[in-house]
Amino acid sequence: MTKFAVLTFLFIAFSMAYTDVHAGPAVEKESFAGEVLCLPSATNPELSDGCLMAGPARYQAQMAKKGITFPPRPLPARQPDPTLIYVPYLYGRVTTPGGPVYASLDDAVNAGPIQRRFEPGFVFIDYFDQVVVDERRFYRLTSGGWMTASDVSRLSPANFQGLEFTRTPERPFGWILQPVEIKRTPGYQQRDYSGQSLNRYNLVQVYAVEDVNGEDWVLIGPDRWIERRMVAQVIPNTTPPEGVENGRWIEINLQEQTLAIYDQHRLVFATVIASGVPGTWTRPGLFQIYKMLEREDMQGSFTLDRSDYYSLAAVPWTLYFDQARALHGTYWHNGFGYPRSSGCVNLSTGDSRWVFDWAEIGDWVYVWDPSGQTPTDPELYGAGGA
Repeated sequence: MTKFAVLTFLFIAFSMAYTDVHAGPAVEKESFAGEVLCLPSATNPELSDGCLMAGPARYQAQMAKKGITFPPRPLPARQPDPTLIYVPYLYGRVTTPGGPVYASLDDAVNAGPIQRRFEPGFVFIDYFDQVVVDERRFYRLTSGGWMTASDVSRLSPANFQGLEFTRTPERPFGWILQPVEIKRTPGYQQRDYSGQSLNRYNLVQVYAVEDVNGEDWVLIGPDRWIERRMVAQVIPNTTPPEGVENGRWIEINLQEQTLAIYDQHRLVFATVIASGVPGTWTRPGLFQIYKMLEREDMQGSFTLDRSDYYSLAAVPWTLYFDQARALHGTYWHNGFGYPRSSGCVNLSTGDSRWVFDWAEIGDWVYVWDPSGQTPTDPELYGAGGA
């Protein structure tokens, strides 16, 4: 045996001896006791199948009971055609009380004879032409005559649109009414804000409602809560109101300020509205559309001194259903989700066009208030208005 081989043998023997001395007592291999944790399941989150429902799987199963999936299921909906927003009119608000109208452009340029004046109030015009003379702008009204830009404030309709549906959703949904920060738990007793916010008209699904100290909170996602008053909800209900026998109706929910359209017992469209303010409520009841107009000029007043006078030119896509109360497009405000009208159901221009294209004379309009706060006494209602 060579010297190198002897040294190698001695080193190995020494190492084995050292290990035997310093390794300590042998540790017995732990026998298995307990269950295997369930893995999260995309197909059946609540299936345990002999495993321990804990950790992520348990959380997933808890959310599944509320209808929340990972990833979340989108609504069976799509955005309507954006060209429906277009209206063939240009609008402006008369900002000078009793705003003057001139018979010709020359008269308007030279402050000549005034042809007529608008009654002071909430007055809007539509025009189809504009001319600039000596750096001053003038509008040619569709109703005839000219006005100066100094008496008119131009405006554009809101571009908000609701949703078309391919089938009826499984749960309520709605639109955020004002910016709100999401909380991880319902109620204000804990300041556990998530740092995430939602903006006006963001769309959410509602999975649960919980009362906390007299205030309703809605669950809109995993550990995502907001106050119910922050969202205008549509609560799908394919059962027709009593009296509707053809499977087609428009539901107006005054508490939620939403509209839902059902065709053959299936939700096909939904959006946010603005109904009548107290004193000029939108009357609850079951009505039928009796007149449809692509354009309508509306004027009115409800006080003796006419301090609430309004004149609205070229109101688009109007569907009368209860005396002077109608569904119609609204270009003069973007306050959908809150009562704003004199009894009519205000829609965005794009939404009113969708409803107009779908509807037929005789279709049903069901107006109701789940909260019961809107009066039903017919003696409290006049003809109504815009």
